[in-house]
Amino acid sequence: MKEISDLILPDNVKYAEDHEWARSEGGAVTVGVNDYAQDQLGDIVYVELPAVGDTFKKGEEFGSIESVKAVSEMYMPIGGEITAVNEDLEDSPELINESPYENGWIIKVVPTDEHELNALMDKKAYIGMLKGSE
Repeated sequence: MKEISDLILPDNVKYAEDHEWARSEGGAVTVGVNDYAQDQLGDIVYVELPAVGDTFKKGEEFGSIESVKAVSEMYMPIGGEITAVNEDLEDSPELINESPYENGWIIKVVPTDEHELNALMDKKAYIGMLKGSE
């Protein structure tokens, strides 16, 4: 497993306590699991995706991710309606391990309340949370 200093944590995304990330992109928000989560899970073998059109509140479970080690739930970092899912993950779930912020994105959401994005952690705060849990 990676040391905290070796994690890839971009500055242009926000981080949730449950290790999801969210990036605002022109009215929609792209969501995935971050480098820490994929590293902890190990080799990802299956991703359960929601349906386009589903709506969730912040904190609600929207799917799960299965690795050779465990099955983990994924939680909405913000509330909103699912406008796209990364269908590439159905045949290639390992994209999350290889590129969690680009090819391994999971869903796109139109937020119910854009202020929820501001409540998420920036990179510095997220690293502080990880260091506090060591």
